[in-house]
Amino acid sequence: MNAPCFSSDYRQARSRFRQAATRAGAQLYSYAVQSKSDHDLTVDVAIIGEGYERALVITSGVHGVEGFFGSALQLAMLQQQVETLQQLQIKIVLVHAVNPYGFAQLRRFNEDNVDLNRNFLLAEERYSGAPAGYRRLNDFLNPQSPPSFELFRLKALWNIWRFGLEALKESVAGGQYDYPEGIFYGGSQACQSSVLVQRHIDSWVGQSESLLHLDLHTGLGAYGSYKLLLSDEIDSPNYRWFADTYGDEIVEPLAATGGTAYSVSGHFGSWMRDHFKQRDYRFAGAEFGTYGVIRVLASIRAENRAYHYDKSGNRAAARELLECFCPADSAWRESVLSAALGVVKRGCSAL
Repeated sequence: MNAPCFSSDYRQARSRFRQAATRAGAQLYSYAVQSKSDHDLTVDVAIIGEGYERALVITSGVHGVEGFFGSALQLAMLQQQVETLQQLQIKIVLVHAVNPYGFAQLRRFNEDNVDLNRNFLLAEERYSGAPAGYRRLNDFLNPQSPPSFELFRLKALWNIWRFGLEALKESVAGGQYDYPEGIFYGGSQACQSSVLVQRHIDSWVGQSESLLHLDLHTGLGAYGSYKLLLSDEIDSPNYRWFADTYGDEIVEPLAATGGTAYSVSGHFGSWMRDHFKQRDYRFAGAEFGTYGVIRVLASIRAENRAYHYDKSGNRAAARELLECFCPADSAWRESVLSAALGVVKRGCSAL
C-alpha cells in the first residue's frame, strides 16, 4: 500500500525523506529558507548515482501545500524504485519542498506571499504588470476582509458567464506582479527558493546530458486522474517524445484551449528549459486532479484572506486548502501515488 507514504505535516515529511534518502545511500543536502515566523525551514535534496549520462529530476512542493503529494511520491521512490533506476544507470535528483514555508503553513504561496511558479522570470522579463482581467476582478479575488459566508459559487459562475472560463483562467491564474497580497502574485524579485534552485541546479545534475524533469502538482483536472503538462509546442520533438512515451491522451500543452491548465508567466519549467537549452532536457508538470476548479479557487481565495486579514488564523480555511490539494480520501491517495510511480518508471525506461 502506498497511502502510508503521505505524512501528516511538513516536518514529519522532511524527517521521513531524509531518513529514506540516507538508507538509500543518497548524498543529502539541506538549504535553509528564512521566514519571520518559522526558523526551521529547509529545501532538502537527495542525489543518488554519479557519472551517468542520464538524470531524473523530481521536484516537489513548488506550491507549498501540494508538497504532501510530492513528498509522498519521493518517499515511495526512495523505498521502492532506487534499485531499479540504478540498474538503468540513471542519476536520481529529488528536490523536496521547494516552498517549505507554504508546506509547513498549509499555504500555496511562500513566505513573501509569492506563487513560486510565477517567480522564475527569464533575464529579459520584468516583475511588473497584471492582466487587465485580473485588475477588473481584483475586488472579487482579493477581498480585504476575513473569510465569511458568501455565495462564492454563484459569483464565480456569473464571472465565468460574463468573460468565459478560458479567458478567466488566463487572466486570473496566469500570474500578476502588482498586487502583493493578492492570489497568484509572482513577486517583485526572485525569491529565496528560486535563487536557491537557480544557483545549485547545475551541481545537482552534474554532467548528465539527458535530463527528464517532472515537477509534481495537484489540484487541476478530474478527481484522481492526471495529465503531463508541457510548455513545448505540440509539433516539437520533446512533445512527441512525451506523447510517444505516455500516450496522446495523457500529454497536454500548458495553454491548450479547453485544457486542464493555462499559460503562466514566470513558469519554473520554462526557466529550466531555457537554462538547459544546450542539453537534452525534457520537462513536464505532472498534475494530479482533485476537485472542481470553482472549489479549488474558492479555497485559495479564502486561505489568502485568512492569512492576511484574520488574526485568529482561521484554520478552517487552511484545512479546506489542504483537502483541495491533498484529499484525505485513502483511495485517491493510493490511486494517484501508484499512477505517479508508473509515470516515473515509464519515463526512465524511455529515457
